[in-house]
Amino acid sequence: MKKYIAIILAVLIAAMLTACGNLATDPDAATTSSDFDGPGGPPPDGNPGGPGGPGGPGGSSSSDVTYAGATEIASATSENGKIYTSSASDESALMISTADDVTISDFTLTKSGSSNGGDSCNFYGQNAALLVKGGSTATITGGTITSDASGANGVFCYGGNGGQNGASGDGTTVIISDTTITTTGDGSGGIMTTGGGITKASNLTVTTSGQSSAAIRTDRGGGTVTVDGGTYTSNGLGSPAIYSTADITVSNAKLISNLSEGVCIEGLNSITLNNCDLTANNTKCNGNATFYDSIMIYQSMSGDAASGTSSFTMTGGSLTSKNGHVFHVTNTNAVISLSGVAIKNNDSDNVLLSVCDDGWSGASNVATLNASNQTLSGAVLVGSNSTLTLNLSDSSKFTGYINGNISNASGTTVSTDVGTVSVTLEGGSTWTLTGDSYVTSFIGDASNVICNGYTLYVNGTSLTGTK
Repeated sequence: MKKYIAIILAVLIAAMLTACGNLATDPDAATTSSDFDGPGGPPPDGNPGGPGGPGGPGGSSSSDVTYAGATEIASATSENGKIYTSSASDESALMISTADDVTISDFTLTKSGSSNGGDSCNFYGQNAALLVKGGSTATITGGTITSDASGANGVFCYGGNGGQNGASGDGTTVIISDTTITTTGDGSGGIMTTGGGITKASNLTVTTSGQSSAAIRTDRGGGTVTVDGGTYTSNGLGSPAIYSTADITVSNAKLISNLSEGVCIEGLNSITLNNCDLTANNTKCNGNATFYDSIMIYQSMSGDAASGTSSFTMTGGSLTSKNGHVFHVTNTNAVISLSGVAIKNNDSDNVLLSVCDDGWSGASNVATLNASNQTLSGAVLVGSNSTLTLNLSDSSKFTGYINGNISNASGTTVSTDVGTVSVTLEGGSTWTLTGDSYVTSFIGDASNVICNGYTLYVNGTSLTGTK
């Protein structure tokens, strides 16, 4: 009898171990967040806040989501002066789900009731204070939105593409103006766009305080976001003013990040700033990040954003970097284009740009910096396994040096030798050295390089003809 009992127990234990092994390897066995609004991993509550694509690590699908709204609009309507509220978990205060046009104005909306929905909240809009989906064009004017819960984005535009990066949405469009949006919980961005949604915002006042809660936020499936005017402030860890896994254009706005990067771009996505004033004070690293920086361009390999060339373009306006490197590129290919931007670097190390390894792997560190009618100053640091193309045109002025001696925020050495660097000076542009500099190739008039007592080495040979 004991022999038979032992056999039965052995079979049961083997079955349990097999089940546990399947659970550990099956990506659909659990719903977890694969990324967040700043470089790193998910916040403590497990809610993500970054971008992505379907089938990424631990990603749920839109078919898994159960939606609910304390008030639901399912047909064309216009509402004015109403009050919307919800205190229940996984329930929006107002959910607009229709292919028809909807208008709401001069309203008051409050949302409490936290969610552990993770990807359901971040990719598909569950538990958002105001959720728009289903192909609607929702016009929102005036009013206030207050969200005091985890996983409760202020206004969520879900475009219905199931989180497929690069795929078109179903036409869902949010047109929002003159609205005040305040969120305090983790994973609670101000205006959020995913799944190919379209968001058009103007003159908003957005303030977020939680972790992974960018004021202008996008996630898996991307979309198109245009913003004109207003003030957008983030106060939390891993919460830049803008997090892009979409195509985002912001004009005439004030952007403030009081703890994290000013803006983050992940993978094949873009941010364009026109006549904006951006201030960032990144004083705490989040997740995998090991550098402090104001403009962060990277690829996490989480699946939240397709790999490809990232693009940051800024014309006019001002960029104030209070701590760390002004620009930081890692694990991706990035193109940075600047024209007429007033850049103020308050950090004592005065690093303009670093292109090097950080806390991610799987891709190269490649950057192009195009400066037109632009004044640049500070160190340009290029790691030994990294690549930079620096193009100065239209009377641009660069005062600084280029080398590969790089340490991260904790003082750990990342690189000691410079990588591949190509510099082009054209259109009357000049470079004033503030230290010995090392490049692979140089195109331009050597007399436009002002040595200032230092030497520019091109492929190991000092450049002749400099001033």
